[in-house]
Amino acid sequence: MDSTEIIIEPIVTEKSNQMRESGKYAFKVDSRANKIEIMQAVRQLFNVHPVSCHVMRVKRKPKRVRYQLGYTAEWKKAIVTLRAGEVIQVFEGA
Repeated sequence: MDSTEIIIEPIVTEKSNQMRESGKYAFKVDSRANKIEIMQAVRQLFNVHPVSCHVMRVKRKPKRVRYQLGYTAEWKKAIVTLRAGEVIQVFEGA
């Protein structure tokens, strides 16, 4: 897989903004990617040095539109920790 295929989009929420202060960044990633591939993709795309990576699956949740029941899609989330003093400029401009 290519680096641009592994990282789908950054996650920008209140909680992820607080984590950014401690050097942790959250991404929505491809469900087939592993920790090593995610860290290499972050290194190539943003020119930073990741120290660790935590990966988790976000389960589907039940949703209802009028009278029809359904579910949201399952997806994979990665939280990447960078070296002290490094930042990803894409997040800082948001």
